[in-house]
Amino acid sequence: MDDRFHYPPDVFNLLVDTIPLLCKGKEDVLLFLRGAGVPSDDLVEMQAKVRADRNSVNKFAIVRNVLEKLNKRGDAGLGPRREIIKRVVEFEHFSMCWENDVHKAKANVGDLARIVNHRDSFTRMNQQREAAQAEVTAKARAEREAMAEKRRKISDVRDRLNALFGMDAEPQKRGKLLEGVLNDLFRAHGILVREDFKRQDPTGSVVVEQVDGIVEFEGSIYLVEMKWLSTPVGVQELGSHMIRLFAREGVRGIFISNSDFSASAIAECVTHSNNKTMALCTLREIVMLLLNERDLVALLRSKVQFAILDKRPFVEILN
Repeated sequence: MDDRFHYPPDVFNLLVDTIPLLCKGKEDVLLFLRGAGVPSDDLVEMQAKVRADRNSVNKFAIVRNVLEKLNKRGDAGLGPRREIIKRVVEFEHFSMCWENDVHKAKANVGDLARIVNHRDSFTRMNQQREAAQAEVTAKARAEREAMAEKRRKISDVRDRLNALFGMDAEPQKRGKLLEGVLNDLFRAHGILVREDFKRQDPTGSVVVEQVDGIVEFEGSIYLVEMKWLSTPVGVQELGSHMIRLFAREGVRGIFISNSDFSASAIAECVTHSNNKTMALCTLREIVMLLLNERDLVALLRSKVQFAILDKRPFVEILN
């Protein structure tokens, strides 16, 4: 039991009533207290009285005087206070007591043990509650920090994407930069990414296939194509991506473009929708998602559902 600064009144009084019963003589009481680690300064007054006149003080007064001094020590007296309680509740040699004191001594020791166990139970429950609260607090703090980091990453993506629109560069260069920006957007939303996937020939010297990115979310793998074009995406631009999908069992596709999709490209996706799922997305949708601080996973989920259930590979979602 951790009575950090002092014995509570009920424990104090029970100790004063019990320790004298466990010791036959006044010297035995002082020896009991000294053995529990009570500092000599707290014992010296009672030792002097016993030596000078044994009849001037009784055992109960000795214990009360010493425990009062020990109580005033605060943290410094914590060790001896604990040891005194431990020695009392674990006392077994009642044959050393006066015969008339045995029954009461046993009862007092039992009462003290019950108080200690009761308070220890509450202490453990409080500790468990405090630990649980600390865990909840730590989890909430970690979630806040993770959310702040997510917002920081998304803000960085937004700034980099805005810079691409004002950049004076060839579409191919901007398309390559777009890959990095969008892959970082996927990561910020907790979507697993493997970027710029290359498949080489058996010799390892020739790249026979390259995919801008591979993402995984909600149990499915998607090959991602990202294009920055000056004209709407046509069947020719879409065709190479469809070929990659058909070459892999169970893989779906996402095509993200800064420009619109031609009617023929959309129709091509519808034609093959029974075999392959393709979701078409414009940068306008990404820009609006960033401006409105919406969830990328929710956007992609909606687009995939339109592609599968409604056979509509391109439904522009701007709000």
